Amino acid sequence: MKKTLVSLAAVAALTTGAMAADKGIDFVTTGEATIYYETTDNGNVANSDDTLFGKTESKANFAFQINNDADLGNGFALGSQLTFLGTSGLTTSSVSNVAQNNTSGDEVTLTKINLTKKVGNTTVKLGRQELPKSLSPFAFSEKWNVYKNTFDAVLVVNSDIPGVTLVGAIVGTTNSSKDVGAWTDLVVKTQGGVTTTAEGAYMLTAQTAAIPMTTLTASYYQLGQVITNPLGIDDERATALWVDAKLAGKSMPLGLKIGLQGGSITPDGTGLDATNAMGVKLGLAPTDGLNLCFAYSTVDDGSVQIRNAGTGVKTPLYTQLIKNQDYISKDNDTLMVRAAYKLGGTSKIILQASSTTDNSAAENDATDIELVYKVKAGGVNMLAGLFNTKMSNDDSAKNYVRLVARYAF
Repeated sequence: MKKTLVSLAAVAALTTGAMAADKGIDFVTTGEATIYYETTDNGNVANSDDTLFGKTESKANFAFQINNDADLGNGFALGSQLTFLGTSGLTTSSVSNVAQNNTSGDEVTLTKINLTKKVGNTTVKLGRQELPKSLSPFAFSEKWNVYKNTFDAVLVVNSDIPGVTLVGAIVGTTNSSKDVGAWTDLVVKTQGGVTTTAEGAYMLTAQTAAIPMTTLTASYYQLGQVITNPLGIDDERATALWVDAKLAGKSMPLGLKIGLQGGSITPDGTGLDATNAMGVKLGLAPTDGLNLCFAYSTVDDGSVQIRNAGTGVKTPLYTQLIKNQDYISKDNDTLMVRAAYKLGGTSKIILQASSTTDNSAAENDATDIELVYKVKAGGVNMLAGLFNTKMSNDDSAKNYVRLVARYAF
């Protein structure tokens, strides 16, 4: 972390050409340098172009992110983030694509710029910012790619009620988790997989820890246009509801943790059905360094999928792993198991898997097995992942390898 004194006179010179009194602002500068690589055999090992580590099915990024945060006084704060995505020439030799793109035409993109004002127990943040899944389950920043997606939003957080946090938001455009330079409206996928555009969303979340050993979160969304009326007469809006309850405490045996979640997306209009989902998870820590998790989710056959409207990619379900969202977000039942073990020092190994029963007429069941190793060495956080996905209606499984190194400064 580095503090930089930026002269107000320099700022004034840039904006008005005039010199002002030099009071100075303390900017706290942080950032991250990232190398990200992924390859797949694409389920077709017979084709030499689709082998692991071959150029055709490999993608990579060499990237930087710089964050600047400043206390402006009187309860005001300014935040900004610059993101650079490149390949260091890897696309000419080792890979054919990038993991995360920037189609804005600029090498560096302003992925965050926001102003925060705090008054009493209320904080208002305006501008480009991240939204956490814990408080915004249908429009959140995903962390699976090189860098997280962000949103143009107005966020209001209030804690006047003891033990209760209220969060309101107007969520507008977002940059894709695959393209930081493409600012678009929110997206919703129909049950058939077609992506439609939403105009935006209004969100209200209430979270309380007033119940002993329990964190209870409830969210309400009013989404804009999410799907075209089947008769082509009008565009349909939708209401989304989501409730999450987590129970944990030091007095629980074997480090027991319990989670319950459920909700729905209900499009307006005739011919469109609500999509309902629920999930449950159980976590245990039977010995030092070992954590186990078991989860189940079910989604019915409504008109839209249970997905993050910010990207149309991930879900808020407990059974969400790294590669299985295409199976668990619609008309299915899914079981998930995870075991994470600390090997000592700063290293951890994770083995997780999911089995999905497709309840549609296609009956295309899926399995997903993922092995992840994480270690921190020399100040660098490194991840190596091996993933295998298999559809019952496809003879070939897909294998993936992901390698990531992150240095935070």
